[in-house]
Amino acid sequence: MSFLKDIINLILPPRCAVCGCVLDTDKGVCDKCIAKFDFIKDSLCYRCGQPFANLSDGKGHKICAYCSAHKRRPFRLSRSAFEYNDFSKKLIIDFKFHDRTDLAPLLAKMMFVAGKDIFAAGVDVIIPVPLHYTRLLKRRYNQSALLAKELYGLSGVKICCDAIVKNRRTRPQVECLGTERLSNVKGAFLVNRPEIITSKRVLLIDDVLTTGATLKECAKTVRQARPKSIDNLTIARVE
Repeated sequence: MSFLKDIINLILPPRCAVCGCVLDTDKGVCDKCIAKFDFIKDSLCYRCGQPFANLSDGKGHKICAYCSAHKRRPFRLSRSAFEYNDFSKKLIIDFKFHDRTDLAPLLAKMMFVAGKDIFAAGVDVIIPVPLHYTRLLKRRYNQSALLAKELYGLSGVKICCDAIVKNRRTRPQVECLGTERLSNVKGAFLVNRPEIITSKRVLLIDDVLTTGATLKECAKTVRQARPKSIDNLTIARVE
């Protein structure tokens, strides 16, 4: 098998998933592109994943000022692989809108590393944020579902793409500002398969966390089916 792999690499050498340059190994991305990611690593809020937290919850966990003041949060844990910058913005837009579905394995691996403490805390089911059927027909794929399927392969945790559904078409969140984002998605989701959620540790998957309006509304919907806990994991975060 190793010999066969060497022959394949000779004919079709591995390339960087981002820039397309030829790689010496099949690690997926070149060092030049890796350096352009602002990975969220050590200095982050234990609860919401906000970078550069500097307070403590008394249990050895760093928490941000907001989480320190607000004990009740919609999520047990929130994590993102990297910050949303000019470089990652293009990558995510290509993945989401320009049919670069080949980026899903690479992005999911980064998410899996970022969410290691979520999986360590326990996850029973992975649920991608759903699209309205009209948008799904237009785009032809749900980018969050593609990430969820890759995470299933990495973690072994089952996924369910129809546990919740989007029952109302909304404007793209990027077109909304401030409180418009909250009203835009309010009541847009519906529990479709409560048996998948009840008493389970649920992990919601989305591409980018901006204000968190979409994920919070999804969490509100999921909570109707009484899960044991709700976490979220995204590729990037704007905050």
